[in-house]
Amino acid sequence: MTDDLFRQDAYLRECSAHITAVTEAGIVLDRTVFYPLGGGQAGDSGVLVLADGTEIAIADTRKGKDAEGNATNNIVHVPAPGQEALLATLAPGTTVTARIDWERRHRMMRLHTTSHLLCRVVPQLVNGCSITPDYARLDFAMTDPLDKEQLTAAIAAMVAAAHPLTVASISDEELDANPALVKSMSVQPPRGTGRIRTIRIGGDGDAPLIDLQPCGGTHVANTAEIGAIVVTKIEKKSATTRRVVLGFVP
Repeated sequence: MTDDLFRQDAYLRECSAHITAVTEAGIVLDRTVFYPLGGGQAGDSGVLVLADGTEIAIADTRKGKDAEGNATNNIVHVPAPGQEALLATLAPGTTVTARIDWERRHRMMRLHTTSHLLCRVVPQLVNGCSITPDYARLDFAMTDPLDKEQLTAAIAAMVAAAHPLTVASISDEELDANPALVKSMSVQPPRGTGRIRTIRIGGDGDAPLIDLQPCGGTHVANTAEIGAIVVTKIEKKSATTRRVVLGFVP
């Protein structure tokens, strides 16, 4: 089992860890700051640094799977190609420093948080999403047209308002009693631990609640940190789907 430190603190850039397994899929650690592909968000990249300073380039991060293809509690760090000789020297128990590509991660944190703001502006169910370092896209189950300038202005206002973001959790029973908290039709929050992680934007004291939904991704602590983001494209993907693409201001 890999202790997922990024769930508690998305700002951790590195951590010390021990290798627990080296498989065909990649390197498993006992703890990590690397976010694995999931919930629409891309997996982290970065390096694993050995005690002598040697770096193993990590190209991607994925959730572990067992022999039957079922998800496990392990997180797999996928090495970049061409490091076979170095990987052959690794063994369980080896100490490493796991260090993410912070600039890449922070861009995804900003875009992921913006996608939650977009859910406030477009209060429709989401039937597909993708969060990458360069853009985010959300597919909304709707037929009405959308306006790029209006969406961009609404997002900019919420960014400027500097709404704080709070990471918390609710029970399975609380989610069952409030099914509208789940905005996604394609990704359901993970169950099984008795608690479901939530992201709340705003809602402190008398402040307005901007958004509240289950989410396991990484986010910024305040909307002001998002910076300048615009709606770059709106597409009619089908008769019942409108795709909104978010990007950074050049």
